Amino acid sequence: MSKRSEIIDGSKAAGSRSGLIYTKVLGWVDLGHAQGTDIRNILGQIERGERSGKERYDVTYSQSMSDPFRIMKMGKFITWRIKRGRSQYERKSIALGMMMSLARKFEGLQASFPVSLVTDSGFSGEDLVSDLLGFYRVVSIQNPFGILRPVSKEEALKIWDFYGKVGDWKNETFLPILFPDPEKFPNAKPRKGMLPNFMQTIRPWNDLRSGVVGVATANGSYIDDAKSGVLPYA
Repeated sequence: MSKRSEIIDGSKAAGSRSGLIYTKVLGWVDLGHAQGTDIRNILGQIERGERSGKERYDVTYSQSMSDPFRIMKMGKFITWRIKRGRSQYERKSIALGMMMSLARKFEGLQASFPVSLVTDSGFSGEDLVSDLLGFYRVVSIQNPFGILRPVSKEEALKIWDFYGKVGDWKNETFLPILFPDPEKFPNAKPRKGMLPNFMQTIRPWNDLRSGVVGVATANGSYIDDAKSGVLPYA
């Protein structure tokens, strides 16, 4: 659930691990989502599986959220079973396919009752595109912000105050929502944008019938202690 107080100046984006920025190419970006730590985890699991010598190995990916009091953690996870011998491109494709599949399930959890009573984060306008940016910061360009054209904190606050909190603008796709400058275009409305070229170079894995990738867990859910839980997920 992004807050106005989390907005930072776009010039600080490359060196910040958290915060909310507005960019002219991707709209709102949650820098926490865009770190790519989850993608490094998936690729690391695949790398270990490829070295294991096993004919097939499992890779688990999850996303989670904690309650406002940091007492309980809940989330979604999926497990794919992969046949060893995957190329570097295939590994990235599998990681992207897992992230895109699970991210929609997790956003759906956040948007469902009763979770939606405590957060507006389900399919919040910045979430999925920020997840996708995190993927490409790992596999392509680590510092893409020169391409994405982030604006100053002052400009970002102006956009937030005019259009309202980003959580009110729902987006179930990985395409950005762009918010026109309210001073230059006072009558304009938010619109879907296009992804930059570097964020379109990998196709998410969707072939689950060839025997190369199988689904061991399609839609797992879990709940655990927020601080000392033992589940091996996010």
